[in-house]
Amino acid sequence: MLFRENTEGMYSGIERVEENGDRAITERVITRKASERIVRKAFEFARAQGKSMVHVVHKANVLRQTCGLFLNTARQVSKDFPDIQIKELIVDACAMEIVRAPQQFEVIVTTNLFGDILSDEASMFVGGLGTAASANIGDHASVFEPVHGSAPDIAGKGIANPIATLLATVLMLRHIDQNPAADRLQEAINTCIRENFTTPDLGGVLTTEQTTQAVIEHLPALS
Repeated sequence: MLFRENTEGMYSGIERVEENGDRAITERVITRKASERIVRKAFEFARAQGKSMVHVVHKANVLRQTCGLFLNTARQVSKDFPDIQIKELIVDACAMEIVRAPQQFEVIVTTNLFGDILSDEASMFVGGLGTAASANIGDHASVFEPVHGSAPDIAGKGIANPIATLLATVLMLRHIDQNPAADRLQEAINTCIRENFTTPDLGGVLTTEQTTQAVIEHLPALS
């Protein structure tokens, strides 16, 4: 599970052009508040799921102030979770290790841009972006969506994999404490993948609509 801070960092939108267009500057904004919020969520998830380690991914050896603040905040938060080990990892080493030995990771927490890149990389171990779901958890509202976005290049062709959207629905159901419904949907998705009722990206021959219908038809009966 990858926790990505999603409100600041390199995506803060603070940019300017200088020297008659020959120099462009983007400001990377990291705050203690946002860093603490995302790191605490990662550790809470690890504890709730019985995990033993959280990898905090950064580039503090170069980005000493911004990643330094994120890393130091993570160290402070980790003191509230003595049962969970914290492991610090530089982002380029993390990108390599995800390919070399993905089984070593349980929970990763990082900043916005790094999380954007690493989540796409990690998705390839579970079937690609067509199976990668995300949850944007706020203090007062939450949004659940596929990691891949709108995929306009294949819109209307009937080949988009609906599983990421359905898995995002599973995350939403769990977020609102509808676990029995989430379990039913997850089981149906698992059955369809196992029996190859899927779109071409997973080796199947079904369309988007047919795959969705297959998941509906495989929903376990209500107990």
